[in-house]
Amino acid sequence: MKVKRFRYNLPERLIAQTPLKDRTASKLLVVDRDTGERIDTTFTALKNHLRKGDVLVINDTAVLPARLIGQKEDTGGVVEVLLLRQETDDAWECLVKRAKKVRRGTRVIFGKGQLIAECVEVLDQGLRRMKMQYNGIFLEVLEALGEMPLPPYIKEKLDDKDRYQTVYRDEPGSAAAPTAGLHFTKSYLAALQSMGVEVVRITLHVGLGTFRPVSVENVEDHTMHEEFYRVNDDAATTIRQAIQARRRIVAVGTTSMRTLETVARKHGHIQADAGFSNLFIYPGFTFQVVDALLTNFHLPESTLLMLVSAFSSQEIILDAYRHAIELNYRFFSFGDAMLLTRL
Repeated sequence: MKVKRFRYNLPERLIAQTPLKDRTASKLLVVDRDTGERIDTTFTALKNHLRKGDVLVINDTAVLPARLIGQKEDTGGVVEVLLLRQETDDAWECLVKRAKKVRRGTRVIFGKGQLIAECVEVLDQGLRRMKMQYNGIFLEVLEALGEMPLPPYIKEKLDDKDRYQTVYRDEPGSAAAPTAGLHFTKSYLAALQSMGVEVVRITLHVGLGTFRPVSVENVEDHTMHEEFYRVNDDAATTIRQAIQARRRIVAVGTTSMRTLETVARKHGHIQADAGFSNLFIYPGFTFQVVDALLTNFHLPESTLLMLVSAFSSQEIILDAYRHAIELNYRFFSFGDAMLLTRL
C-alpha cells in the first residue's frame, strides 16, 4: 500500500495556531464509520451520540516541558534536545536536532549548569541516549528549564502552557499531547458521567511513535517507535465487563485506541498490563476492542491518518476531510474533532 494514497491538500489557513478560549467550543464532525454518513455539529453535542453504559477511555498522560535548548560544553554550539522516553532514573532517549554534532561523550549544558546531559549512546535517525546530571528533583529542574514541545506547524506562541494539557492529565511522561482530550472540561466529563457514561483512565506516553513522519514509500515498510503504556486493574476490569455486556468502548484519541488494541493483541483480551507498544494500525487491521473513536484531524500521510482510515475506510475518511476543508474546520492539535461511530 502506497503512502501517497493518504495525501490530501490542506489550506494553511486551516491549521489551528491557538486553542479556542473555551475547550468545548470546537466543531465536531460525526461520521458513520461504515457508510460515511456525516453530521456537522459542535463538540458539546457529543453527549447526543453517547449513551448510558458506554465506556469512555481517556489517556491521562501529562506533557513534559520536554524541549530543551542548551550549549555544547566544548564549543558552545547550540543544541536542541527533545526528551522522548525515560529509560532509567537519569537516562533518557532523546531526539536531537542536528544530531551529527552530538557524539558519544558530548556534554550539553542547560541553563546555568542546573542540568547537564551527556551522550552515552548514539542511536539511529537523530536519536541519542543521554545521561542527565542535576541537583534536586528532575521534574522541577525540567519545569524551570524546559519548554512545551509544540508541533512545528504551530507558529504562534502559546500564552498558557496548560492549554497543551488535558484537564485530566496525571502521569508525566509525554513529548506531545493526546490532542483529542484537549476538548474536554472537567464539568463536561462530569455531565457525561451523570448520564451514565463510565470514564476510564489509561496511560500512553506520547512519543516518537505517534508523531514521527512516514519516510518510506510503502506503508508496510514503516516501523513505529515504542511508547510506554499502562492499563491498571480497575480500568481493565471495567472495560472487560463492558465488552462482555456488549456495551460500547469509546476511545478518546488514537493513543487510547492503540493502547487497548495492543493489550488485546498481546493477551487475547483486556487485562491489567504495562509495557511498550510499537503497534502500527493501518488499513487491513482487525480491531478487537474499540467501537467508536473521538479524534482530531491529522496530517497528510501520517500514521494517525492511516489509523483512522483503518477504523473506517480510506475513501470515507478522505471524503470526510474534503468536507471538513470545505466547511472550514480547524485542523491538527488545536483544531476541531471527529467522532467515528455507527449512526
